[in-house]
Amino acid sequence: MKIQGKVALVTGASRGIGRAIALELAQQGIHRLIIVARDRQKLREVAQEIEAMGVQAVTLAIDLTQVTEVNIAIAQLWRSYGPIHLLVNCAGVAYQSSFLRSKLPQVQEELSVNLLGMYTLTSLIAKRMASQRQGTIVNVSSLMGKVAAPTMATYSATKFAILGFTQALRRELAEYNIQVKALLPTLTETDMVRDLKLFRWVTPMTPQQVAKALIVGLEKDAPEILVGWQSHLAIWCQNLAPWLLELILKIATPPVNIQQAHENSIWAKIQRFGDLLFSKNKLRLVFARKM
Repeated sequence: MKIQGKVALVTGASRGIGRAIALELAQQGIHRLIIVARDRQKLREVAQEIEAMGVQAVTLAIDLTQVTEVNIAIAQLWRSYGPIHLLVNCAGVAYQSSFLRSKLPQVQEELSVNLLGMYTLTSLIAKRMASQRQGTIVNVSSLMGKVAAPTMATYSATKFAILGFTQALRRELAEYNIQVKALLPTLTETDMVRDLKLFRWVTPMTPQQVAKALIVGLEKDAPEILVGWQSHLAIWCQNLAPWLLELILKIATPPVNIQQAHENSIWAKIQRFGDLLFSKNKLRLVFARKM
């Protein structure tokens, strides 16, 4: 897909990956950006950065889980600024806890924002794209949409669901000349992950790296855009040595409470050994040899 002269709508654009994608699209010469999030003030700040690049920015501060409001807003946007050629569904939330201690309100929020909000918006825009017989939809999943992460069961479930949703729409909307893609970044340095306990040996990427990978994927018309060498290595390991991936996840998963950390003292010793075995350079060397 060539983005020059096109109109794009990016959700979750007030921070993190969504913000980085919006700014990267502006740098690449997109004609107009519609940026969506709940925080009106942060959206204005991002809009100022976009307009400084000579690109028109339209802000929409809205909660994507409010179906009626979203329906009205999209109809107005399409009349005033459409047609929309590119939709990037990036809005999402994440909570980390053991499944047995998970809190229902947090589970409901993850399901509502990550899935239902995306579903509602995609439905509204896809129908309009179908009428003009062109468009591209990018759903931001995650490496956790391929490899489920302990302590993040609900988040992983939503990302798996996003990937399945994307695959189904890819086939279903092809007859309308609509491309549907999935973006699968590994752990990324954003506000959302600051309170999370990180998995051992995972080196976070920057939102800018993820945004640049998206542009490359769009240019190559890749159906799934896997971001980062760690993601490729994890998928390779899952396909060829799933037992090894299970062991790595068991050792790398952060303890969910202090008591568990003491009970798993033997795993702490294995973790220290793993820190030496799975250093970044050595992992890259192994991956390079297998490729």
